[in-house]
Amino acid sequence: MGVKPIISSYNPHFGEETPLVGEHGSGTIFFTHCNLACVYCQNYDISQLGRGREVSDEELAEMMIKLQKIKCHNINFVSPTPYVSIILKSLEIAVQKGLYIPLVYNTNAYDSLESLKLLDGIIDIYMPDTKYADSQMAQKYSMVPNYFSVMKKALKEMYQQVGDLEVNEVGVAKRGLLIRHLVLPNNLAGSKKIFEFIKKEISPNTFINIMDQYRPHFKAFKYKELSRYITQEEYKQVVNLAGEAGLKRIYPRENKIKFFI
Repeated sequence: MGVKPIISSYNPHFGEETPLVGEHGSGTIFFTHCNLACVYCQNYDISQLGRGREVSDEELAEMMIKLQKIKCHNINFVSPTPYVSIILKSLEIAVQKGLYIPLVYNTNAYDSLESLKLLDGIIDIYMPDTKYADSQMAQKYSMVPNYFSVMKKALKEMYQQVGDLEVNEVGVAKRGLLIRHLVLPNNLAGSKKIFEFIKKEISPNTFINIMDQYRPHFKAFKYKELSRYITQEEYKQVVNLAGEAGLKRIYPRENKIKFFI
């Protein structure tokens, strides 16, 4: 990375959670590079191979304005962690040009408190992915130390800033915390421990999307325990664990199990 933002793409996205998508989509801006190096990353060409183009602060601001003009419900910064200072500079320009829709910080939750405090009062919706309960797993599969402890501190700060997810009269998110949890094969994510942490130390009313789209991409084939899809039974078990932990706003994908919603 240099001193300018590197963008892979920007567009209305209709594959995000329903409260973000609404009728006109979530205005996603995909940043190139990531502070994790997940061996199974589905977007490895962006996150690790660096596919994208360098843009100026003004160009980044203009992307936000264009997404707002086509009626996107929010600006969704994807993998923003390495670019916080750059995003803040571009936001100043965008706000002067009339940007007003909610801002989404779409992150892997390996964020420093120093960075998050800079965003207090600026970001409306935090959307962290709670990837691992075991930091040894994080080190092995994503090349980062102390993931669980860093993630817990980050989520607490995010929740302190924005609280539980709030939606407007048509169900579109306005503000709050929306957590994602990707189910991994063989319970490598440590789902139960993550759900218990969220219930006890964040909020039982936390909106959480339990995701079933794990695929053995990129280097996953080198790890036997990651080299297959998850099973339907594994997914059901994780949804059940979330309900048993006391979480009240569980969002499995449509046509999946919904008895805890």
